[in-house]
Amino acid sequence: MSWTEGNNAVRMALFDGTYWTEARTIHQSETLFVNWADFPSVVGLSDGTLAAHWLELNGPGSYQYDVKIAFSFDEGLNWTTPIIPHDDRSKREHGFVSLIPDDSAGLTALWLDGRAYDNQAADDSYENAMQVRARRIAPDGSMGPESLLDPRACTCCQTSAVRKEAGNIIAVYRDRTAEEIRDISVVRLVEEEWTDPETIYGDGWEIAGCPVNGPAIDALGTYAVVVWFTGANGEAKARIAFSRDGGASFEDPLQLDLGTPAGRVDVLQMGDGKALALWLEYANGGEAIVVCQVSPESGCTSPQALHINRGRESVGFPRITRSAAGVVVAWTGSAQGNLAGTTVVGVEVAIPSPAR
Repeated sequence: MSWTEGNNAVRMALFDGTYWTEARTIHQSETLFVNWADFPSVVGLSDGTLAAHWLELNGPGSYQYDVKIAFSFDEGLNWTTPIIPHDDRSKREHGFVSLIPDDSAGLTALWLDGRAYDNQAADDSYENAMQVRARRIAPDGSMGPESLLDPRACTCCQTSAVRKEAGNIIAVYRDRTAEEIRDISVVRLVEEEWTDPETIYGDGWEIAGCPVNGPAIDALGTYAVVVWFTGANGEAKARIAFSRDGGASFEDPLQLDLGTPAGRVDVLQMGDGKALALWLEYANGGEAIVVCQVSPESGCTSPQALHINRGRESVGFPRITRSAAGVVVAWTGSAQGNLAGTTVVGVEVAIPSPAR
């Protein structure tokens, strides 16, 4: 688990199924870029190495920053000198990163890139475009060529990506047309080539600004699943769509929410074809973190409120991941006792085994 502490530190801890380690500092800097929606991450690589990313200011402006990636070979006690995955060094935004480990102890980094933001030619049909870019990073830190996956995407929604057993990558993000339609698109890395972007489902959400509400994807075997939030036609909805062919195509979406969703979704694909979806719902004067097992046939039948927050601080963007007993869900919570501000809350949730 990783988090931002104060305004100048990125920290982490490891969970062995019973205990958490002490907090370990990944990076500390007075020029750290801190944002509630664009936060650092840590992933484990195939040889046990840890890779972490964070964002560092590169200019005097509030939204001028670079992506930094570093590696640890001793479970987070020490970290390598960071590298920047993007060739662009302009004083613009670079963030909303997904780190996708591979089977050879390397990874692929995918991010939103602002090199073309406010930098268009006179005959361009759109302004202030963020790009989706990706790059493979080898175990020794050397980098392959950059790939431009989409020249125009939504400005500040999280990306999400997963690698399948065959080595293919499925990545989803909020796209942006010249007409300001901001639906969810998917790109795939197949046999070392990225596919063209395709819309998961035509919600038709026309919005002139970024909703700061990205999608999430997961895959297992031949199954894949994606969840997202939309406000198309003035109706807030959380949706889920399943794929039975590894993300090559997706079925029509099912509705997840209970009527008042805030989005901020996450998802895990389960081995029986079902998925475990997570989203926020406005309820009882606060934010409810809702989880539900969802099947492609019957949808979400028994949603459960894992936590209801009525404090002044938001729970942020809750994350969900697998554990030995089921899943671990983490979010930003109110500090207890004499502590001021917020803290990191982690809860392990048992998931019943599918019937045989």
